[in-house]
Amino acid sequence: MKSLTLLASLFALASSALAQSTAPQYGQCGGQSWTGATICPSGWSCTYSNPYYSQCLPGAATTTVSSITGGGGGSSSSPTSTSTSSAASGTTTLQAGYSFIRAVEDPNFHKYLQSETLNTPSTAVLGSPSTAGQFEITNGQLIYNANGTTPLYAVVEGRANSTVMKLGMSWSTTPASGANAGTFMWSGDTLEWSIPTITRPALNAWLVCPDAADNLLLYINLGPYDYQTPTGCADETIHAYTGATATP
Repeated sequence: MKSLTLLASLFALASSALAQSTAPQYGQCGGQSWTGATICPSGWSCTYSNPYYSQCLPGAATTTVSSITGGGGGSSSSPTSTSTSSAASGTTTLQAGYSFIRAVEDPNFHKYLQSETLNTPSTAVLGSPSTAGQFEITNGQLIYNANGTTPLYAVVEGRANSTVMKLGMSWSTTPASGANAGTFMWSGDTLEWSIPTITRPALNAWLVCPDAADNLLLYINLGPYDYQTPTGCADETIHAYTGATATP
């Protein structure tokens, strides 16, 4: 009995020490089910992004509050920001009912979803926070609020045959339709895509593959996440961010 009590005490001390350790700059410091470090380095603060993710950012803490309507099924609502707090680098304020979408790990840390030719029908890419797009999901369609007035719709290319393991995505002035339309949805703050004709090991698996001009082209990964990654590409998951502006 004494041994069990001692082990329980040691476990509690270890858990407390972990929670009191310091997270790295730009590292995660909170969120639902987060068990890692919750203290940021001196001069940095743990800044709320959404219920699943808080991050160490330079300067004073912000007071963002957001609500998430989870994914699944054919219709989802985009995470909605209810904050007017400011952040560095972004040039536009997030509109009500929309969210930014970004990668949260290297080598594309805090690169934001947008169009290759800004705010026009073109290839879907990840890019600078200063040109980040704003998005919502309605009836399974991922909609890009281009220029704040012109909606663009995510269109996924068709799969030519079973050997094709990544599908390109682009923006169109007309909604996706037909056999290749598929369904976009939120799972927590993570963007997923599914289609009845393809069985995917991970619905949230994406690939980012630079082209010859170093544009970061975004693809849906039909294979396992972080396994047999195509040469030159990086495995990513991409997430909603509902701060007032896009942060680096």
